[in-house]
Amino acid sequence: MMTFLKTCLAIGALALGGALVATMPARAQLQIDVTQGVVEPMPIAVTDFLSSDNVGAEITGVIEANLRRSGLFAPISKSAFIERISNPDVAPRFNDWTVINAQALVTGRVTQEADGRLRAEYRLWDTFSGQQVVGEQYFANRQNWRRIAHIISDSIYQNLTGESGYFDTRIVYVDESGPKNQRVKRLAIMDQDGANQRTLTDGGAIVLTPRFSPTRQEITYMSYEGGTPQVYLLQIETGQRELVGNFPGMTFAPRFSPDGQRIVMSLLREDGNSNIYMMDLRSRTTTRLTNSNAIDTSPTYSPDGARVAFTSDRGGRPHIYTMGADGSNPTRISFGDGSYSTPVWSPRGDLIAFTKQSAGQFQIGVMRTDGSGERILSTGHLQEGPTWAPNGRVIMFFREASGSAGPTLHSIDLTGRNEQRIATPNFGSDPAWSPLLE
Repeated sequence: MMTFLKTCLAIGALALGGALVATMPARAQLQIDVTQGVVEPMPIAVTDFLSSDNVGAEITGVIEANLRRSGLFAPISKSAFIERISNPDVAPRFNDWTVINAQALVTGRVTQEADGRLRAEYRLWDTFSGQQVVGEQYFANRQNWRRIAHIISDSIYQNLTGESGYFDTRIVYVDESGPKNQRVKRLAIMDQDGANQRTLTDGGAIVLTPRFSPTRQEITYMSYEGGTPQVYLLQIETGQRELVGNFPGMTFAPRFSPDGQRIVMSLLREDGNSNIYMMDLRSRTTTRLTNSNAIDTSPTYSPDGARVAFTSDRGGRPHIYTMGADGSNPTRISFGDGSYSTPVWSPRGDLIAFTKQSAGQFQIGVMRTDGSGERILSTGHLQEGPTWAPNGRVIMFFREASGSAGPTLHSIDLTGRNEQRIATPNFGSDPAWSPLLE
């Protein structure tokens, strides 16, 4: 993985109407409160980054698309711009930007170093206070220009919301092609915006339920190689694959613990029941966490590793339960009508996402970790498999609309008002969001 070198840019003694602009960033007034139920998108102007070729405009286009897709920002059309930025080191004419209602302004340039690397500089301005919010520059190989755009997008997002971004991330999912009765399923990976698509497996065996490690660019998934379910670890950058174990009858692939040293999974053993087990990846020893006559599936760790949420029908219908990471004190937390499945703990630790089936419809929703405050974000014919962005503000899932030939990937934020389809070359299912790249 390419490591990006970042340094800060001070605006220094820039002349502005005979005065000197302060070198410290201004943050007090220009910030979006993302804790509100509905957020009005902030108008923001993103100028084309100056460059000797089209890479500057390409970076700008990705930044604009990221910000718009978040639902928190409304990039202003360049046709409305009055000032044309010719030197991003000079403070802009702020009146030219406030008159078109740009609350924030992004300027930048891209140059090529003697060693062939790109140097991308950007500045974020508060147009109403007339101050620079932040200035940074990044050095990276040219082929990583899209990552530069994602990293700058994350910086803008964080400086204007106070929360970490999620743009410099990837999605692993199941790529599906061919007719339904002969569906080929491969593991595939892409940037969070659908760019840089590539497959990770050849389709020779059915693959299911890929899951990212929270600590490195590694996934675990289930494969039916040889006709039996087997669990693998796959290093994304090197392609190195390791067999974790052969578990006949497994119902769901494992999920990692927050430290990446354990996995928790559902196994079907000789007694015919599906129970939750934990495996230590270092010793390969397994510990049984539940011991019931019910079907216990879909375990997921809390971000501090202290608790596990899972689905169980021990109450007669599938509902969500939580328990200690050692299996202690299992407690039911969902009590609504319908059946609940695929719980996934938010990286922030405050919510659990889930799939709910009720009145013939599938719903993606969230609830607090004690089961209170249930909210449905999306309803459809067939949709499931929620996965969280690393900042805990956006969820991705897959949907198969009535009459469609296959599933598609979608994202939605916690307001439930900003749903986006994520384009893939073929059908896509069972997405898993990566942590922020390094």
